[in-house]
Amino acid sequence: MNTIIGMTAAAAVAGSACLLRSEYEKDELSVERYEIRSPKVKNAGKTFVFLTDLHDKEFGDRNRRLLAAIRGERPDAVLAGGDMVVAKGDTDLRPALSLLTTLAKEFPVFCANGNHEQRMRRVTQTYGLLYREYRLKLKAEGVVYLADSFLDFGEEFRICGMDLPALCYRKGTPKLPAGFIERTLGPAPDKQFVVLLAHSPMFFEEYAAWGADLTLAGHFHGGTIRLPFLGGVMTPQYQFFYPWCEGFFEKRGRYMLAGRGLGTHSINIRLNNKPQLIVVRVEKETRF
Repeated sequence: MNTIIGMTAAAAVAGSACLLRSEYEKDELSVERYEIRSPKVKNAGKTFVFLTDLHDKEFGDRNRRLLAAIRGERPDAVLAGGDMVVAKGDTDLRPALSLLTTLAKEFPVFCANGNHEQRMRRVTQTYGLLYREYRLKLKAEGVVYLADSFLDFGEEFRICGMDLPALCYRKGTPKLPAGFIERTLGPAPDKQFVVLLAHSPMFFEEYAAWGADLTLAGHFHGGTIRLPFLGGVMTPQYQFFYPWCEGFFEKRGRYMLAGRGLGTHSINIRLNNKPQLIVVRVEKETRF
């Protein structure tokens, strides 16, 4: 009996410690930097800051700490990869709108959809007006909204935003329909460095085969809880220890950054998985 009581008490203490650690981590912003060199870049390179999965999170009043971190990187552009809002229950657009419109006064800002924005767009009776309001307010403040569209950024870069089909967010390991990316965005240019904002990292093979030089994704929140040597425990699609839920990946000279995201929703836990601000520098190749 005493053994059972002791084990129960130990489990309660451990659970409480994990919850306290999670509360600490959720507010502990991590800035992480990467560099890519490409033969497609001939002139001065570009620095991009990538935000994903904000989910209404605020780091200080009106995200002052997040804004300060972004300003400190002096990016050439800020790229938002989706799920900046939570399309569940009473959707609050204010944190995402405040952050993105403030940034747009200082930097070029490109914004793509995640599954939450797409849910707002699809469920017209519940969220449709909110989605329209969100897009209109961002565009009015100069944010470039890339929903199945692209824009050239200077001569050497093209930034694309793609809405994945709803089936791609179903549980398990769904397939991206064959030819979907080219039907949506057209053929990838050969000479420009192509940055693709595609919310799920699950389809890196397809993104790279289409011609994305750098894919920026999120969605999996780093696996929620990260274990040493094993990685993220579970994705929102109930995949366990999925290898692409966080990190920097390369296939045949093409790259993907899967971000851990900034906020949480539904499962409001982070362990060994701090919120992440990604900074990526794309430079010309150095030949010796």
